[in-house]
Amino acid sequence: MGAAEALAQVADTERYPLTDPDGTGWRAVVSRTRDELERSGCCVLPDFIRPALQDALRAECATISPSAHYDVETVNAYNIDVDTPLPDDHPGRIRFQRGNAFVARDRVPADFIIHRLYASGLFQRFVASCFGLPRVHELADPLSGLCLNVVNPGMEHPWHFDTNEFTVSLLTQESEDGGVFEYCPNIRTAERENFGDVRDVLTGRGEHLVRRLTLRPGDLQLFKGRYSLHRVSTVRGDTARHTAIFAYSERPGVIGSVARTRQLFGRVLPEHLAAEGRAVRVDRLLD
Repeated sequence: MGAAEALAQVADTERYPLTDPDGTGWRAVVSRTRDELERSGCCVLPDFIRPALQDALRAECATISPSAHYDVETVNAYNIDVDTPLPDDHPGRIRFQRGNAFVARDRVPADFIIHRLYASGLFQRFVASCFGLPRVHELADPLSGLCLNVVNPGMEHPWHFDTNEFTVSLLTQESEDGGVFEYCPNIRTAERENFGDVRDVLTGRGEHLVRRLTLRPGDLQLFKGRYSLHRVSTVRGDTARHTAIFAYSERPGVIGSVARTRQLFGRVLPEHLAAEGRAVRVDRLLD
């Protein structure tokens, strides 16, 4: 099976013509996505997964959700040690309970829709084009390149910044209530932390900075989470919220740190130990 045919089996390539990178349809979708990312740091492509496959998408991810690593912990928006010495008014001193969980890549079967999409060279080319990059690479990390984010009823994924500049995700199961994606577009930059605005949002005084997004199963989200504070609000009802996270990098060979990997997945592998200390930072932000 060719790459174009394989991608067309899962993605709605009539609506989103990813199989023709040199075509006018491709360029139009990329242009619209780039414009939206420039304006708000976020773009949603509705029904990216073919509607006929969305029940299978949900069911596949539901079967692996019990493999998620659960560890309710106290965190801050910067994912640094909560006991790090900081000034009294620093937003990093504001603590939350993180109750979401992650299914690691080595628990995702290769024939699952999310795995087939993540590994597609044409999809990667599309992602790179949308973010204005020459290309993107799958992470070399055996656990965090592709994962399923599980937010069970009563839990939330609290306010935070991403460690990578861009994120690609796909909602596979929505909650009955709550579980709303909230974000503050470009609340900081690579040069300025803007701690005052961040503190206002974390303390409930920055409502004017917050946008809310309604996502449906099968919707693809492209997001610049390095500079946009964001969260998933508390999930209510009896149904968990599931989201596939597609992690790519501008350079090959990226592997997560030992500390962060253990925090997210409850374990590390020899690859993480071997790579420790070789990480290259893209900016001087707190994290």
